Parts: sequence; C-alpha cells; structure tokens
Amino acid sequence: MNAPKNADKPWSGRFDEPTDAFVEAFTASVGFDRRLYKHDIQGSIAHARMLARQGILSDGECDAIIDGLGRIRERIETGGFAWSVSLEDVHMNIEHALTAEIGDAGKRLHTGRSRNDQVATDIRLWLREEIGTVETEITRLQTALLDLAEREAATIMPGFTHLQVAQPITFGHHMMAWYAMLDRDAGRFADCRRRADVMPLGAAALAGTTYPIDRAYTCELLGFGRPAENSLDAVSDRDFAVEFAAAASILMMHLSRFSEELILWSSAQFGFIELSDAFCTGSSIMPQKKNPDVPELVRGKAGRIFGHLMALLTLMKGQPLAYNKDNQEDKEPLFDTADNIRGSLKVFADMMGHVGCNRERMRESAKQGFSTATDLADYLVGKGIPFRDAHEVVGKAVAFGVREGRDLAELDIEELRRFSPAIGTDVFDVLTLEGSVAARNHIGGTAPEQVRAAIARARLDLQCRRGQD
Repeated sequence: MNAPKNADKPWSGRFDEPTDAFVEAFTASVGFDRRLYKHDIQGSIAHARMLARQGILSDGECDAIIDGLGRIRERIETGGFAWSVSLEDVHMNIEHALTAEIGDAGKRLHTGRSRNDQVATDIRLWLREEIGTVETEITRLQTALLDLAEREAATIMPGFTHLQVAQPITFGHHMMAWYAMLDRDAGRFADCRRRADVMPLGAAALAGTTYPIDRAYTCELLGFGRPAENSLDAVSDRDFAVEFAAAASILMMHLSRFSEELILWSSAQFGFIELSDAFCTGSSIMPQKKNPDVPELVRGKAGRIFGHLMALLTLMKGQPLAYNKDNQEDKEPLFDTADNIRGSLKVFADMMGHVGCNRERMRESAKQGFSTATDLADYLVGKGIPFRDAHEVVGKAVAFGVREGRDLAELDIEELRRFSPAIGTDVFDVLTLEGSVAARNHIGGTAPEQVRAAIARARLDLQCRRGQD
C-alpha cells in the first residue's frame, strides 16, 4: 500500500492524492485564525479535564495535555511557535504541536469533539472578551463626555435642525445627547454578549457524540451561561457574530455623527471648538492647515464596518444546516470589526478629554437666526393667544427683524408691540439666550440645572454598570 500523501492532515485516510499547493494555501485559515490560540487552548484544557472526569482520558493523559498546551501557549506568546499553512488552521497547528510534544496523549484530545464545535466555541470565547473591552471603552468615552458636559453645562450654543439655527441650547446638553446614544450602544453590546454566552462544545460535527461527555461541567469550566440546546444549530449558528457587527455598525454610525459635528465645529466657519494638536495633522503644502484627521478617519471607518455587517449577512443567507466551509469567511470581517471599533472608541475617549470650547463664539452664533422666536410664541400663548395665531405674529416680527438686520431681543418694546398689544416689558426675560435655556427646566431639557442633574444620574448609572461587571 502506498504511504498517505496527506500524512500531516487529520483527514488523510480518505484521500489518495495530495492537496493541490494553491488549494492548500487558498483554503487555509491559519493566517488569520491564529489569533484565537488562547481561546483554542482554553477550550482544549476544559475539554481534557471533562474527558478525564468522565474516565475517557486517564489523569496522566489529562495532565500531560494540560502541561503541553501550557508550553505551546508560552511558545506562541514569545514568538517561538512555527505556524504551518499545511496544517490549515489554529486548531490543527496546536494539536499537531501537542502530539509532537507529548506523544499519543495529544492524539486523544480530540475525542468527542470536532473542529466544527471547537471553532464555534473559540469564537464565542474570543467575542465575549472583545465585547468586554468594547464596553470598557464605551464607558471611558461616556465618562469623558460627562466631564466635558459638566464643565460646559451652562455654555450656550445654537441648536440646529436642517443645519439651520433653531433654538439656543447648552453645549453640556448637546454632549449629553451623545452620551444617550452611547448608552443605547452599551445596552446592545450587553444583549449581544448574553446571546454569545452559549457553549457549542459537545455538539461535535453536527449530531453530538457517542462518548459519555458532561457538557454542563465543560460549560462551568469555560464560564459559559449554558450549553447550546441543539447540536445542529450549535455548529452552524453565527447569529452572535452578525449581531455583534450590527451593534458595531450602529455604534460607528453614532461615532460618525459625532465626527461630523466635531469637523464642522472645529472649522473656521464655525469656530466653536478647538481640537488638541495631538489629534490633528497638518498639510504637506499649506502651512496654516490643522486638519481634524481623527474624526475624519472614524467617519470613514463607519463605512468599513457597515460593509462587514453586509458581508456576514450575505455569508450566512444561503447556507443549509449544519457547518459549511463558507463559515471560514466569518472571522476576518469579525476580527476587523472588533479591532476598528475598539480603536475608534479609544481615540475618541482620549480626544474628547482635550476639547476646548470657544464660548463667546458659540454664544454669538446662538444670537443669529432668531433662535428665541419659539420663546416669543410661547410667551404669547401664556398671554392667552392661541399658538397658531402666536406663530403668525412671531413670523411677522421675525420678517421685520430680517429687514432691519436685528435680532428679536434687539427690537425695542414699541417695535414688538406693533405685532401684538399683548407683549409687555417682561418679554425680554424670555428673549435672552440665558432666559430661553433656563426656561426648559424639566427632565430632558437644556436648562443648566437639568443638565447637571442628568450628569449626576448618568454617573450613578455608570457606577452601577461597573459594579455589574
């Protein structure tokens, strides 16, 4: 009989011809899935302990496997491990090295499992950690926003709709809007982590295993919430990866919106804020330039993450149960998504701690565009005039102000009374910027008092979140 031509493959017995060299390289995943080595080893140690507890491995074999895996992990982390494309993936590279390290006991490790449930377990272990890191960075960014909002709780700026001056608000209130968006992001990642916290190990290839395994014990060792209920679903499910990419896409949409505002506000045309030099770059030809490269790049990365979500959805949409080779393509978009949202959150949290506010510029801008017009309408309603009639009165007053080149607060009482005899001298209490923002003194309003109260509640929420972690 001829010697096997795929002797280094775990499936060599079935094949008579060697794998084509290009196919071998094309189908290998070790170039990117090697980053799962810690989780692969973690899963293998738990599996070995369970096999020994069930009498499927001897205690000596289990000890040898655990010691050998520990030495392999050390070699990987110190750069002394030789990864082989011919061994296809992280799993077989480690198993091959283990067998070379400890002999036949290494070959027994795969008893009662398949690479199908092994890789599904590895990804879930890895993703749980990644979500924890993402949540930590979201909290850091939220904390930076709270600090900035507290410092600028009474700083008046124009609020916009359609990018037109609408009503005066406070900068602190605007930062708390960003905070609220991130709070929803944190909730989505927490939900994703709960659904990722399910252990596939023990599902084997697709149908389970004939060995008397104890999945509950393995689950306990790995810290999963529960084992997967159905073996077919366990090995083929990538909903958790799609869900992570979806949560990441919404997060990046938010960061992109933040970026757009920072880019606008730091421009000469707005001049509301100053970004630290540490987060900007210059021009190779125009010496005066200070470019907001960090928010621009984060805005650009949003499209990249959206693309990964679509890639994962498309990857899964045509697959029958159970595992298919297509699923090898889940890792690169998933890894890149995690890397980029982690980096975007980190740089944003660092950057927001060094934002300077041009308070006078903001205040002057808030005076433009008749931003207290709604306050005048509300004032007239308080005098008994129906809102629609008040709206028309104020519209005429604004038209007059436009012709005169003066804001409503700059008109004298006689000029204002031309439009309604109900207007009295107390009207100037609501036509000032400070009066306008102070009047919105309710939960969710822009009044400085309410902004500070919202910040206090948010800090308590963050403390509770940290306590739960």
